[in-house]
Amino acid sequence: MIAAGIGCRAGCTADDIVAAVRAAERTTQRSATLLAAPAFKAREPALPEAAALLGLPLTFIDDADMQAVQPLCVTRSARAEASTGLASVAEAAAIAASAGMLCAPRLTAGAATCALAEAPAR
Repeated sequence: MIAAGIGCRAGCTADDIVAAVRAAERTTQRSATLLAAPAFKAREPALPEAAALLGLPLTFIDDADMQAVQPLCVTRSARAEASTGLASVAEAAAIAASAGMLCAPRLTAGAATCALAEAPAR
């Protein structure tokens, strides 16, 4: 399973999210199987719209799980940290959703960021 963790500014468009996911997939030559976002973004209409466009299930990650994986995030955003308390929203969502490791650090497309993480092999 490959989780596409999403971070986005308020009012982000589904097209920005889709573009960020596609860019991360191109970078890694892997396809996301799940879209993950922080629970505090659950009211962003672009998230379910993007999930539908991508044909992926959408899950929301609670704050405690997002905080727990911060040491595994490789990117630090002063802006994200100031507004959310998280150094990397997209990376934390991907890592927490997959219970795995990053395969693509966050990248930006418009008002969205995306990071990919892969679940460990069983």
